[in-house]
Amino acid sequence: MTEDFTNLCVELLSPLGPVRTRPMFGGRGFYVDGLFMALIADGQFFLKTDDVNREHFVAAGCVPFSFSTKDGERIVMSYFRAPEEALESPPLMLPWARLAFEAALRAANAKAKKPAAKKSKAVAERAAPSAAKKSAAKKAATKRSTAGRG
Repeated sequence: MTEDFTNLCVELLSPLGPVRTRPMFGGRGFYVDGLFMALIADGQFFLKTDDVNREHFVAAGCVPFSFSTKDGERIVMSYFRAPEEALESPPLMLPWARLAFEAALRAANAKAKKPAAKKSKAVAERAAPSAAKKSAAKKAATKRSTAGRG
């Protein structure tokens, strides 16, 4: 991986906003607004995909990023190589970069919602005994008020 290629990829993503890179897995990771959305591995540029946008990349003939483990197992990741023509200029890359950024945003939102769901469940569980106590108190009060009428 050359520094020139990394700089080109930063330039290609820059219409989305400031791009930060950092070394990762012998390649380079790319972040926009703190969201991990692209990587360089084996001298190729890959963009984040998900179930919503993956078909765009497949239809364009892009291939997924994959690697072999020490055990020989092939792991396919949710990143697809950017189309060759998109590497020619920021305007050509922009639609693909937006797709990747949106996938990164969806992934971040999904992560953010998971702890909230757990927290909501915990709050509901804590509230359940309180609600049960209120219901029992209401039944007891009703029983007392009707007992004197009979």
